[in-house]
Amino acid sequence: MTYYAALDFGASSGRMMLGWIEDGKFQLKEVHRFENGLVKKDGELCWEHDRIFKEVITAFKKCREMGMEPSYVGVDTWGVDFVLLDKDDKVIGNMVGYRDHRTDGMDEEVYKIIPERELYRRTGIQKAIFNTVYQLMAIKKKHPEYLEKAETLLYTPDYYHFLLTGEKVNEYTEATTGQLISAETNEYDWELIDKLGYPRRIFKKLVMPGTKIGHLRPEIAKEIGYDCEVIAPCTHDTGSAVLAVPANDDDFVYISSGTWSLMGVERKTADTSELSQEHNFTNEGGYDHRFRYLKNIMGLWMINSARHEVNDKYSFSQICDMAVEEKDFPSRVDANDECFLSPDSMIGEIKDYCRRTGQKVPENFGQLATVIYASLAECYAKTEKELEEINGRTYSRIHIVGGGCNADYLNRLTAKACGREVHAGPSEGTAIGNITAQMLATGVFSTIEEGQYHGTDAGYRRLQHDRRGT
Repeated sequence: MTYYAALDFGASSGRMMLGWIEDGKFQLKEVHRFENGLVKKDGELCWEHDRIFKEVITAFKKCREMGMEPSYVGVDTWGVDFVLLDKDDKVIGNMVGYRDHRTDGMDEEVYKIIPERELYRRTGIQKAIFNTVYQLMAIKKKHPEYLEKAETLLYTPDYYHFLLTGEKVNEYTEATTGQLISAETNEYDWELIDKLGYPRRIFKKLVMPGTKIGHLRPEIAKEIGYDCEVIAPCTHDTGSAVLAVPANDDDFVYISSGTWSLMGVERKTADTSELSQEHNFTNEGGYDHRFRYLKNIMGLWMINSARHEVNDKYSFSQICDMAVEEKDFPSRVDANDECFLSPDSMIGEIKDYCRRTGQKVPENFGQLATVIYASLAECYAKTEKELEEINGRTYSRIHIVGGGCNADYLNRLTAKACGREVHAGPSEGTAIGNITAQMLATGVFSTIEEGQYHGTDAGYRRLQHDRRGT
């Protein structure tokens, strides 16, 4: 039996999933799960990559204990974040995360060099203050010595691939999120990079999903007791999730639902028009140079943060039930407002938003949950209409993949708000897409469509085929 491992890291947790084909069906098993999150270090919000890599080693060892040693492995994570390495491959500075406020005001610094409209026309990537282009400007302004010493920039999944293999590459789907890749050439925009004053040498060779990066470092193979080959999947987690959408036509909109809700369609070409920019859509790279034409929506980060503030005393199922009880609560917030990106208190921020917009302020957790879920559904409906307007067509259904597809109440609200069928699953879409890319690279599947068909075995059908919001 040939096993494939997906190392799938999100903003709040990480895990290793094993996938394989048995009796013609795609099988999936969770091996190891662990917490992730930003921690304060020297006044900055940082990732604990050193700790997480120890969890990776633990996951590999568990595979051996189970007698299910993977032959191949790939890493996917969130976008935009990176580490800088010096000539000795040591990390320079802190491993700062995208929710840190170091980028405040850096958009204006970038626009002094290149106008916002020109930046979008060249890259097709939506304005988000945490994009790599602004993070690098923050380093240039606040720690220029870091860029002087830097020899390598590795995006988060690239860094883990480097820790595993010693090889330094930048995977395409992840790199596009940084707003430094040309939407026309699918390569680094060197003219843009030169204008911004970022050293060319730090950017490494772009590789596509399915590229075989290398085998494990000898010391790692010795520690875990076996070797395996690292294959780059769509290392941006949304890229992997979209690859797992169980549909072979183009008559749908997808939502990759998790900490963020990424809502969009696939296109063969980028749309860098003024209308597209006005609606803040992005053209992120996908498998086989497809474009993920989508909008970032704040997503379940809001409900997760509020839940943590009450010490996680409610399950997500209980929260949905509480929201149903308060379903007539009228207040709404703009789920895309930057005030919800990293507030000191999500509950306090939602209440303040309602108060300053003259709306009724939620008084209990059920009312708060209703505000969040209903606001998300309304944001989905608005985005769906914008997609139809820009693309000049209508879509018959919405596919929700990722862990958020288990929020039945939100699914029903989405179906009602959008007036579309809502198909939920697979919930493990990111891991399935990660493994599908590996299987395509090794010849298990000959086409994307074949991989998508088999991927439904590991999620969509278990979630009851064609389960719809009502």
